[in-house]
Amino acid sequence: MALRPLLLLTAITVATVSTASQRTAVPLGHDQHLYPIERTKSERARIAAIMQPTTDFSKAEPFESLSAGGATSPATKSEKVFKPPSANMAFDRKMEFLLGEALFEKLWVSSPASTKASDGVGPIYNARSCGRCHPNAGRGKPPKDGETPRSFFLRLSIPGGPSMDDIEDYIVDSPEPTYGRQLQNVSVGGVNREGDPVISYEEIEIELAGGETVSLRDPSYSIENMGHGPLHPDLMISPRVGQQMIGLGLLESIPSETIIAFADPDDANGDGISGRAQIVMSEVWGEPMLGRFGHKAGTATVYMQSASAFHSDIGISSPMFPQGYGECTQNQPDCLKAPDGNSEVNGDLEIPAAGMDAVAFYAKNIAVPMRRNVDDPTVLRGKQMFYQSGCIDCHRPKFVTHRLEDRPEQSFQLIWPYTDMLLHDMGEGLADHRPEARANGYEWRTPPLWGIGLTEQTVGHTYFLHDGRARSLMEAILWHGGEAAAAQQTVVEMPKADRDALIKFLESL
Repeated sequence: MALRPLLLLTAITVATVSTASQRTAVPLGHDQHLYPIERTKSERARIAAIMQPTTDFSKAEPFESLSAGGATSPATKSEKVFKPPSANMAFDRKMEFLLGEALFEKLWVSSPASTKASDGVGPIYNARSCGRCHPNAGRGKPPKDGETPRSFFLRLSIPGGPSMDDIEDYIVDSPEPTYGRQLQNVSVGGVNREGDPVISYEEIEIELAGGETVSLRDPSYSIENMGHGPLHPDLMISPRVGQQMIGLGLLESIPSETIIAFADPDDANGDGISGRAQIVMSEVWGEPMLGRFGHKAGTATVYMQSASAFHSDIGISSPMFPQGYGECTQNQPDCLKAPDGNSEVNGDLEIPAAGMDAVAFYAKNIAVPMRRNVDDPTVLRGKQMFYQSGCIDCHRPKFVTHRLEDRPEQSFQLIWPYTDMLLHDMGEGLADHRPEARANGYEWRTPPLWGIGLTEQTVGHTYFLHDGRARSLMEAILWHGGEAAAAQQTVVEMPKADRDALIKFLESL
């Protein structure tokens, strides 16, 4: 079986995604480092059988505790349980992982500084390191009253913009003319910061079967103390918290055709679930690709997700975003004139190509911890509730990754991420009314659930969903609407013992 570089544009293999009006070509590869070996007919049949959801809840499934297959790391009681590399990583590859981790955790300083390799933060930014938004490689949280946001920010845009004819159903938008695509609430000396995100909450009570009541907090968002003038009247805002970082390379290694096969944009089977594939333009290849990363799957590769975060969150230039001034716009002259860290030391970039490759390698290889208590009777009962309530229609349990000679850690692994990587309409309650590529203002990517039960252990809180509004797993479930409304109602009507078991199952992931 020959290796096939799927993203060489002269010999590209494509899948097709059904849309309301036509079919859109989608490359099956991911980035310049992914060269899958094609599966044989017998392998495809064996994998299809393995991926079928179980109907036997009397015991754990084979290999169920190994969430990331051979890459699964041990489950420990440490807050750094998300920090180890892929367990199947060869010793001679761990140096690049540690270098990437050092760059991920590095605190960048403003220019000019005596340490040229570390200067260049900003001039406007949200955090001084990747680790500030993803503490212990875990998820972020919204700020409390009076607290400076570190792992929370607002996406910005306005309707309309250049057409995207290569991608069917693409919803065009443009950066906010003065503040760009993200609100940066911190700045270096001599530069006005952009503003402060403000959150207010209204409590909503939900009654569950058995007399239990759960209070949900419904957020509203605004911006105060704008440092560069008024906002556009048609501004669209989307709040975000940093996502956990585990298993990203494995998610990138799931074959695109496997993900696309689950898409049902017109709900042809009538089950009320109409997941859609996100399609984005690859800045590296100039071709449409399957979106996988970010709350709306707006980025196709781990490398691009990492480069975008350096650019927007920290204000650090890289091969993909060479501007030393970060996300400053032409309407922010003080920002454009500020010193930056682009210098000959790093080849006129604040993080050069070798550094970006190391960070991307690190991000691809943060291990997923082993499941806990998979054979516990209460966990097994909760698993049955999760499956039978329809949660797995979107949170699909397992996949088998590509066979990859150049990425042995991710090669041909049976993984249990509990996601379909597709976009789903989650209803008015979770809508941000802001599009991103093909995702409309009601749609979100199904987030992977692996590691979710270790949230409090790793970051000291239990805030969930794209903006951290949910203070518990039950609150997160109760916010589900749209395509998930039927599953949510099933949970509402469950006997309390079954709901408690469901939460125990989620906490085991």
